[in-house]
Amino acid sequence: MMRISDIKNIAAAFRRPASVASWIAAAVFTLASCASLGRGGAGGEVTGVGGSTFAEPVPYGMVLVDRGAYAMGPSKDDSIWGIKGNSRGVSVDAFWMDETEVTNSKYKQFVLWVRDSIIRERLADPAYGGNEAFKIEEDKEGNPITPYLNWNKPIPWRNANEDEQRAIESVYRTNPITGQRELDPTQLNYRYEIFNHTEAAKRKNRLDATRRDYNTDNPVNYELPIISKDTAYLTDEGEIVRETVTRPLTGDFDFLNTYIVNVYPDTTAWINDFDNAYNEQYTRLYFSNPGYNNYPVVGVSWDQANAFANWRTDYLRRSLGKEGIYIEPYRLPTEAEWEYAARAGNSESSFPWSETLPMDERGCFYANFKPGDGDYVRDGHLITSPVGTYKANDFGLFDMAGNVSEWTSTAFTESIDRLTSDLNPEYRYNAAIEDPYKMKRKIVRGGSWKDVMHNLRSDLRQWEYQNEQRSYIGFRCVRSQIGFAKGTQKKK
Repeated sequence: MMRISDIKNIAAAFRRPASVASWIAAAVFTLASCASLGRGGAGGEVTGVGGSTFAEPVPYGMVLVDRGAYAMGPSKDDSIWGIKGNSRGVSVDAFWMDETEVTNSKYKQFVLWVRDSIIRERLADPAYGGNEAFKIEEDKEGNPITPYLNWNKPIPWRNANEDEQRAIESVYRTNPITGQRELDPTQLNYRYEIFNHTEAAKRKNRLDATRRDYNTDNPVNYELPIISKDTAYLTDEGEIVRETVTRPLTGDFDFLNTYIVNVYPDTTAWINDFDNAYNEQYTRLYFSNPGYNNYPVVGVSWDQANAFANWRTDYLRRSLGKEGIYIEPYRLPTEAEWEYAARAGNSESSFPWSETLPMDERGCFYANFKPGDGDYVRDGHLITSPVGTYKANDFGLFDMAGNVSEWTSTAFTESIDRLTSDLNPEYRYNAAIEDPYKMKRKIVRGGSWKDVMHNLRSDLRQWEYQNEQRSYIGFRCVRSQIGFAKGTQKKK
């Protein structure tokens, strides 16, 4: 049983501006203590198991979107644009959402982390001196463990010896035209694994054949279920090979998908998206120059956005310790979550703002878009704008219309409304490499800096191929809410 002193210590831990690990450790201790059966464990009246909830701290840069219901999709016909009103009522659970789009600065942190992981791997490689301090392969008792990189050992950026210098320089290249030293984007590959909980939980995929179909009138089918899983590897030449394996189920590892993604954004999108236009300065500067740090990252594919979300989750978990820690992963929002957040739960409004015009009575614009024919600058910006430039919606979210369109996790299909539930609706399709290209479309939302006002509508569904990298598509992350947290923003 918990003592008064224990409760006071936990309360004090929540008041102190300590690390995130403090509140999680306190919460885990509280849950474990209160859930104990205590002295009545031998028998007696059933009174239930005690427990305790905790208020999840606000994740950095995120806003809590409370659970709610709304009419998803266009509610009225629009003959000019060929839109039919086909809204339907749906409900979504609470989630945290980035208050702005992911910026160049945040995505650079991901890119540089990948760079540093490659350098550390090579510093531990015998071919580059074999410094064992950069890779942990034994526990404190000297027993072999799964090797992992030692991030506490600093990279010797200064005063490196010859082998260390070769390891550091190996991720750079010299531009043959300008002669400048620059990162080699082709090497910046991030490998990660995702366990497909949805497929693993389906009854049809159980190893125990007697538990796949509960209808006792049906004969038991003892044939092993057929599963598909994604895997990837690097060739000796550094080429990423992705394969989809289809085979009889053998165990839980068949639901573990492996991905290798090159994480560097396509800076040439500024040129390839616009024919006969001079956009070379953006190709050279937009991602690399610190002056654009607070602008939304672009040239990032759906695959790269998912890789960033996975790294962001792992990066947070590293700071929390190894034992007894669980957090909901960062991920892309579902289409339903994104629309609900953009409309601030208002089924009557087609935009993140309540008015039908894109500006207030003073003539101040609500978003960064293309206000007129060939006129990109009337709203104050030519291309993207720094995140948070325009007024937030009633949920406290910035740039849910315009600036850059945003990836969602949802796969595109014409019949999506008939395929999804009205409770946390989501349609996912992990396209295999051999699938037709049209099966690799994902839904994007919100419109961008290059779009006219109509394309800013929050209830408008658009799509793009998941491997495309556009100068007008970015993303933001969400995290499902844990516990009964209260957000810092309130809707009107």
